[in-house]
Amino acid sequence: MNPDPADRLDHRELNRDLAIFATDPLAGSGLPLWLPDGAVIFGELERLAADLAKADGCVPVKTPVLGKRALFERSGHWAKFAEDMFPPMSMGAGPAGSEGSAGSAGSAGESGDELVLRPANCPHHALVYKARQHSYRELPIRLHELAPMFRAERSGVLSGLSRVRQINLDDTHVFCRPDQVADEAGKALVSALRAQEILGLRVDYVRLSLRDDSPSYLGSAEQWDGAEVALQKAASAAGVATVEAPGEAAFYGPKLDLQVIDSAGREETIATVQIDFNQPERFDLSYDAADGSRRRVVMVHRGTVGSMERVTAAVLERYQGRLPLWLAPTQVAVLPVSPAQDQAARGLVDALLAEGLRPRLDPDGSLGARIRESRRRREPLIAVIGSAEADAGEVQVRDVAAGVEGRILVADLVAAMKGAYVSRAAGVAW
Repeated sequence: MNPDPADRLDHRELNRDLAIFATDPLAGSGLPLWLPDGAVIFGELERLAADLAKADGCVPVKTPVLGKRALFERSGHWAKFAEDMFPPMSMGAGPAGSEGSAGSAGSAGESGDELVLRPANCPHHALVYKARQHSYRELPIRLHELAPMFRAERSGVLSGLSRVRQINLDDTHVFCRPDQVADEAGKALVSALRAQEILGLRVDYVRLSLRDDSPSYLGSAEQWDGAEVALQKAASAAGVATVEAPGEAAFYGPKLDLQVIDSAGREETIATVQIDFNQPERFDLSYDAADGSRRRVVMVHRGTVGSMERVTAAVLERYQGRLPLWLAPTQVAVLPVSPAQDQAARGLVDALLAEGLRPRLDPDGSLGARIRESRRRREPLIAVIGSAEADAGEVQVRDVAAGVEGRILVADLVAAMKGAYVSRAAGVAW
């Protein structure tokens, strides 16, 4: 389960057997194609992110991947990250009378505009918040979206799923009063740590990313001091020790970063909690206070699960491809010994499918070859049905990771698998 670090495969090597993603020069570097098994993993991570967000009172939103260049000029991203963004797309006037021409319906103000693939989701979420007026009694408002954003990474740094040009990010933005910041940051930190616990990813340390003496940060010293204190309070309330890192803050505010170090010694941020007073100022985001005045909100960025690409790479390497049952694309290989057991095998497959589980029926070839194929695919369970098992309504099951093997009633196998899947357990309770 845990081979010597020198023998561990990275996710690109594992992908040769598992077929999680593909790349194609015609699609472009850094733009992985999620294959069917990869799409299952993506979907399970997305479901986990949505469940954790819902449990924390977040509400879902959907926003476009494009925005006017002016949107990112307003947010500050254009000034800070223009070199890491894809070039703007000009929306100049088309031929007279055509859709999108200067005189056509719906084009007012669009002629000559430039559209940009977004480098971050927060500007769009700021506009969602701004779409209507809010009272202090409504706050906090937590907007959640698993949304793609884009970075024009240079080809030399692209690598499998860990460095890509389209990042599908579990992203929540909380709009709250200043007195709610520490509580919201603490809630976000606890959820991020819980996500990594479920995924089985060890967090090596939590980094408190602070500003340094550079003039590149936005906001006043008073705002930064208050935000840093709020994050320290949040970490302390969660019982989490932090390592201070001056110069690692975002340009708009300090953050708590969950840091992981892989077997090759590479360090990555897997999830983050950030305080932002820049976006509320730039977008004039406010609320009606108890005294009738308009007050500025504070934005808290929270990434709980993280990016689908980076987390998929991390779990593949953590488990060396043999993922926990809840996350595995195929959860059990069902192998009838001979055609006489086909009916029993299909009955088991149907029972598993009815519970929302993911079996794979493999009836052809020698039993040994089929077992080896299941091991190559790193499927969590192997279920063999011979004549004795079929007659008894049982199955010979092998849990490869746990080293467990034995006969079990079909109904008990279905129940055990369903329990592990629903609870997102690290293993099946036999």
